[in-house]
Amino acid sequence: MWTQESYKKNQEKGILYLVPTPIGNLEDMTMRAIRVLKEADILAAEDTRQTMKLCNHFDIHTQLVSYHEHNKQTSGEKLIQALQEGKSVAIVTDAGTPAISDPGYDLVVRCIENKINIVPLPGANAAITALIASGLDTEHFLFYGFLPRQKKQKQEALESLSHLPFTLIFYESPYRVKETLESIHQILGNRRVTLSRELTKTYETMVRGTLQEIIQAFPELTIKGEYCLIVEGTLDEQPSQTWWDDLNLEEHLTHYVKVKQMSSKEAIKVVAKERGIPKREVYQYYIETFK
Repeated sequence: MWTQESYKKNQEKGILYLVPTPIGNLEDMTMRAIRVLKEADILAAEDTRQTMKLCNHFDIHTQLVSYHEHNKQTSGEKLIQALQEGKSVAIVTDAGTPAISDPGYDLVVRCIENKINIVPLPGANAAITALIASGLDTEHFLFYGFLPRQKKQKQEALESLSHLPFTLIFYESPYRVKETLESIHQILGNRRVTLSRELTKTYETMVRGTLQEIIQAFPELTIKGEYCLIVEGTLDEQPSQTWWDDLNLEEHLTHYVKVKQMSSKEAIKVVAKERGIPKREVYQYYIETFK
C-alpha cells in the first residue's frame, strides 16, 4: 500500500499539482492557486493560448507547455520524466477543475503508477456550481459528464440511468444540447431540469422548468457556450426485488427466448433494459453463449 505519507517521504521525485482555474470570473482564482502556478517548474495547459491570458492577468511567468487530448501520450511522457527528475508540475484545464472530463485524469493515473506525489487544490467546478443553484436534490447526485454523441449509444446510456433516484449532471455542447434534451425527455420522461451556461460570467443564464417546457422554449434561448444540465432523478418507487434477481444472464435470456418465445433481438433488448446494462453487452454474451 502506498499512502500519501509515503509520497511525501519520496523527496527525490517532484509533485503534480492539480490546479482549478476560474470557469469565467477571474475573481474566483484562489490565492493558493496563484502561488502554486508561480512556484511550479512547469505549467501544463490544455490550451496554452487560453492559459496565457490567465498568466498575464496574475503575472505568472512559469514555463508553459501543452498537454491535451491529442498529445497526452508524448507530452505526458515528458511531464512524467520531469517529475521523476524532481521538478514540480502544475496542470490546468481551460476552465474549472482538471482531471474531470479532461485528459488530466490520464496524467494522474500515470503519477500514481510511478509513485509520484499528487496534490489537488480545491476550486471552481461547473457541475457543482450549477447543481447548488438548481433547486434539485443535492444530497445524492451522479455526475455523468458528456453523453455519447451517437444516437444509439446515447439512448443506451440514458436507459441505464433511467431508474436512478439521484439528480443527474451532464455536460453538453451548444451544438447538441437541444437533441440531448429531446433524448432525455423521450427516455427519462418529463422531469424537472435546470439548464445552465456562462456560469459566473456577465451573461450567466439558468433556465429551470420541465424538459417539455424547456424544449418548447428552446427557439427563444441563446445557444452559446457549453451547457450544464441538471436533471431530476426518477420519482418512481423502485421495487425492492424483481422477479429475475436470482437469475444469471443466461437464465434471464433463456426465459424470454424459450419460455416467452421471443426473438433473440427482442429478448436481448428487454433483458438489457431490465438489468440496466448496455444492449451490446447482452448481445455479445448471447452470441457467445447461445451460438
